Amino acid sequence: MRRRTFLELAAAAAVIPACMLAQEGAAIDLRRAVIVLSSSATTRELKAAQVLTEEATKRCGITWPAARSQAAGGNATIYLATRHSAPGLPRRDLVPAAALQRLQPDGFALHSGLDGGRPWIAVFGADERGLLFGVGKLLRLFDFGPQQASLAAAPRHLVSNPEYRLRGHQLGYRPKTNSYDAWPVGMWDQYMRELAIFGANAIELIPPVSDDLPNSPQFHLPPAPMMVEMSRLADSYGLDVWIWYPAMARDYGDAATVDIALRDWGRIFAMLPRVDAVFVPGGDPGHTAPKVLLALLQQQKANLRKYHPHAQMWVSPQGFDAGWMQEFLEMIQLDSTKQWLDGIVYGPGCRLTEPDLRRALPASYPIRFYPDITHSVSCQFPVPDWDVAYALTEGREVINPRPRGEANILRRSLPGTAGFIAYSEGCNDDANKFVWSALAWDSSQSVIDALRDYAHFFVGTPQAEGLAQGLLHLESNWRGPLATNRGVEVTLERFQDMERSCSPAVLANWRFQQALYRAYADAFVRRRLLDETAHVQQARDRLAPVLEIGWGAVPLGIGSAPAKLPPNGLIPDPLLASALASLEETLVQPAAGALRARIEELGAMLFQSIGMQLAVERYQGEAVGRGANLDTLDTPVSDAPWMRRQILDIQKMTDPMAQIAAIQTLLFRTDPGPGGFYDQLGGVALRPHLVPGLGSGQDPAFRHSPLIGFNYPNTLRDTAPMAWKCWAGTLYEEPLTMQYHNLDQSLQYHLRVVHAGDRRQVKLRLVANDTVEIHPYMLRAWPPAPQEFAIPKAATASGELKLAWTAEPGLGGAGRGCQVAEVWLVPQPGQGPV
Repeated sequence: MRRRTFLELAAAAAVIPACMLAQEGAAIDLRRAVIVLSSSATTRELKAAQVLTEEATKRCGITWPAARSQAAGGNATIYLATRHSAPGLPRRDLVPAAALQRLQPDGFALHSGLDGGRPWIAVFGADERGLLFGVGKLLRLFDFGPQQASLAAAPRHLVSNPEYRLRGHQLGYRPKTNSYDAWPVGMWDQYMRELAIFGANAIELIPPVSDDLPNSPQFHLPPAPMMVEMSRLADSYGLDVWIWYPAMARDYGDAATVDIALRDWGRIFAMLPRVDAVFVPGGDPGHTAPKVLLALLQQQKANLRKYHPHAQMWVSPQGFDAGWMQEFLEMIQLDSTKQWLDGIVYGPGCRLTEPDLRRALPASYPIRFYPDITHSVSCQFPVPDWDVAYALTEGREVINPRPRGEANILRRSLPGTAGFIAYSEGCNDDANKFVWSALAWDSSQSVIDALRDYAHFFVGTPQAEGLAQGLLHLESNWRGPLATNRGVEVTLERFQDMERSCSPAVLANWRFQQALYRAYADAFVRRRLLDETAHVQQARDRLAPVLEIGWGAVPLGIGSAPAKLPPNGLIPDPLLASALASLEETLVQPAAGALRARIEELGAMLFQSIGMQLAVERYQGEAVGRGANLDTLDTPVSDAPWMRRQILDIQKMTDPMAQIAAIQTLLFRTDPGPGGFYDQLGGVALRPHLVPGLGSGQDPAFRHSPLIGFNYPNTLRDTAPMAWKCWAGTLYEEPLTMQYHNLDQSLQYHLRVVHAGDRRQVKLRLVANDTVEIHPYMLRAWPPAPQEFAIPKAATASGELKLAWTAEPGLGGAGRGCQVAEVWLVPQPGQGPV
């Protein structure tokens, strides 16, 4: 049984078009089908037959007999073979020789016909894995029901080859994941099988020691034995096994540290049945200079080859600052490095864009793409135009089907690479995994067809179209301002229709449960947002009388000083109490209680069905930020808590006129005054002067466009308005730019800015019109607070003003730091005609 590794695939001939379909035949009744294998079928070919029979039995209750010769009886025959084993079949005319010649590694051919009125289907793989993928395609074409199995239109002549050589997913058995640590061996077997059915040819494991806790209350096996089992399972399907192996020791320049690393890594390499490649990230985690890191990896490559003679060593320049990136690029140009380093991984936190990295690398190095498909914020591909209400409640590792977004990322990123193995922290990104697998096989496939394939296979024909469209609707739920997105309610209604009509088996299906959970959660957050916003407005309305005539500090008599009480004889205390009561209603009578109850039920169902840990205390999740959004679902999504705190502080004042002034300041907090301008940069509809850049469609990684960041989890709580809990930011040296047109040329303006963000140690510089420095590199105020800056009159003399913030140059890590929440451009008082 010969293993084919990625290295062999990368050396294969160029891929022909992914699918060549001649025509389809008539429907085939498969209730009494038989499976025929070659007399020389290998263990993995038998495995492919096992996958076919077991997956069919799960869906219809029928078990098809399989044999290595022509089986007697049956109303249809399914032939399974590889190009190598095909001569051992009882028939030699099943697939034309020309079709077999067109097969590339991992490819397959499906053909069908009639033999004396008896239909037959032939699945031929270019190799063992190609046969498995052909079986997977066949299973996705079948229609199943109780004691029913059929193929609506059998493909007469179908040849299919993958577009990209490497198609894989990271499967980390560790506490940090939001579900994987709860999976026993059997669930891993099933998940790897399902990935293979949709064309994945690789998995990536994580070693027992990584940037995580050493143990989990969910573990069925300790990490090392489970890693062995996962390697064994992958090998049984013929899948390549990669290891994501971070180098985390303090000093690899120390010989004793290197010796320990060689011993520890070698122990892992020795115990695993299969390893095809090791990928070591340069950072996240990791903090070793490239020269030292590459010296370590050269020794680890020799260490690896002791146990797996054909295994490869790959590295990524993640997290490198400008100096380390230059050092890395110089090192990999060396012939001595090229002799042992097999490839470069492009992943999150790389200073260079993917095209820039390709141009900087010697052509001899293949690039593997390492996309983050699991996170929604503070990540490689943030959700574009996400509302802060979602970010604060659903969080970074929420169930996140983004089929159109992921398809756009794949189509823009994979050309010029060898393929991908995706970064994942659990099954919250399950739909994204299958979209990537499908489109890496054939990127011309439509997204909806990929989703129909997914839904048809996993939940069956009756609910397939509803789930496929529903996943698109869930993605649309996240686009733009939540308050005005009426589609969120429509999405919930559609899922509730399916919920009422689906079978118990579908309701118990964890993939359907995930989509249902998200539909309910999205609608719950929106209803809370609308309710809280209404109460905030009601509170403002109850305070608004202080803006009327009779509340000002005016003299009561000619020549007398302003009175210490309003001339109307009133005090603001009742107004403050009334406004406070309105705000506190959101705490004692929260909205959408019935939706909240159903979300908790679905959370419990997901823990039971898939081990998903949506709460820390109840389900023993590792941390709130690791997918435990039941713990944050009730986070306030409006200014109600901040406004309540302001009112409480105002109530403590003893001077009524000071109270009135404070209320006025509260009500006019964002008002730039006559002739002024205000932008909330974290609000999609509230930043008219922000220069948008390329936009997420062309720039999904936001390397040349501003992205929105969030204070998640909500550590600012009631100390800041919502506007300070979200911000616009840019990465590395990319400027964050605002543009003002048609300013009054006779006025002088000043600038008020709130620099929020999650990288307050990064200094910022502000320049006007590319030449006028408003302030040099400086730290932002923290906790967030407004800062004032003068704008020279010459800067606005043309009526135009460009403002550009930049972070200090040379940043490493994720590149975040240039982050601005609010901007006021305000005319100086006392100007203009009298």
